[in-house]
Amino acid sequence: MIKTDELHFDTKGDGHIINLTDEVSRKVTDSGIGSGIVTVFTPSATSGLTTIEFEPGLLQDLPEFFEKILPSNVPYHHDMTWHDGNGFSHMRSALIGPDITVPFVNGELQLGTWQNIVFLDFDNRARSRRVVLQIIGE
Repeated sequence: MIKTDELHFDTKGDGHIINLTDEVSRKVTDSGIGSGIVTVFTPSATSGLTTIEFEPGLLQDLPEFFEKILPSNVPYHHDMTWHDGNGFSHMRSALIGPDITVPFVNGELQLGTWQNIVFLDFDNRARSRRVVLQIIGE
């Protein structure tokens, strides 16, 4: 069986990190599918999905890490095309990727003890976001 659902939320931009774990878990439970996989996908070129321990230190470390490897204050060719100053956002998104797949058994996500599904907003401004959930199983 396959079910598709969505999450909708607003972001602040500039490295905003949102914990989606509880919402994804709730959608899996509501799907009525007992065991399978859930793919979480962001149809965006300036955001990404991954897992982290959702704690204050990492919520500071992660944006600082991205600023070191793909700084926001240097020119990118993308900026010359659209003049929107978010070339770094696209590069960060490409590095992390737009999706994550998590298995679930008896309706429970099989995440590690400290593992949380997080949405990373890399853009340089606030946005309304949509995340697609594809729940597959039996």
